[in-house]
Amino acid sequence: MSATIKFNRAGAASADEAAIVITGVPDESRSHAARKGASTAPDTLRAASNESEFFMRGGRLIPTVPMRGTFDGKKIFDAGNVARGSTYPHTLVLAKKGKLPVTIGGDHSLTADTIKAVYEARGGREKLSLLYFDAHPDFVSSARNYYGSVLTDSAGYIDFTRSMAIGTRAAEPEEVENARSAGLQIVTPIDMVELGVHRVCEAMLAKTTGMLTYISIDLDCVDPASAPGVSVPSPGGLAAADLLYLLTKAMSRCSVAGFDIVELSPDYDLNNMTAYLAARILSECIASLSLSS
Repeated sequence: MSATIKFNRAGAASADEAAIVITGVPDESRSHAARKGASTAPDTLRAASNESEFFMRGGRLIPTVPMRGTFDGKKIFDAGNVARGSTYPHTLVLAKKGKLPVTIGGDHSLTADTIKAVYEARGGREKLSLLYFDAHPDFVSSARNYYGSVLTDSAGYIDFTRSMAIGTRAAEPEEVENARSAGLQIVTPIDMVELGVHRVCEAMLAKTTGMLTYISIDLDCVDPASAPGVSVPSPGGLAAADLLYLLTKAMSRCSVAGFDIVELSPDYDLNNMTAYLAARILSECIASLSLSS
């Protein structure tokens, strides 16, 4: 494991003494995107967090306060980076020890490994609810084991009728059919405007009630006007504040088994705005987490 820098917010000395473990997966080997660079995202996100969420004054490093929740009492460890092939065993060990795994990609295919690990760590007895924030449903079944087939590759571990894809607006026909057949509800950005973020939030929480929930955040769910530095941008996306609202509600109200942030493409970012947003997403999610489960 390695990382050139560590998250300043991660103060635990080891995974054993932490409740939340952050791991980077600097790999995009299963991406078909024309835009490359997601493999550099984990350390870019770390640097963005350390730069945008702390002030230096009088020789002291002063952290900003999250909009919701708190970091007080939350022990966080930065495990550095792991190779793509180590994602599943690394996450499985953490989940078996009762740690909450937070994974930073890299391309979205890593989510299939983290979902499998979280599911199997609980004995494989209970399928997971999934909240999937993405411009694309990643439900291709005519090809497998890549960033566009995450839901197909994870089908054995997810209860799609208790899951939701949010921000979807660039789906292939077979993905729409697969989602319909599986009973997966899709909420597009137009739905968000029509229904309002509060009604979408109520529906999201109703879907996940009583379920162990995994949350996956592809940064391309956000409109590229606010998040240009992603692997596969698609116009007409979610507002950043709406995404943060839904995520903080999910983290505080759901029984969260793990979450990830993927598909940051730093080479296509503008003034680090996507990296800073990713850092804010990470901090607000952790601050809002309810660790009682």
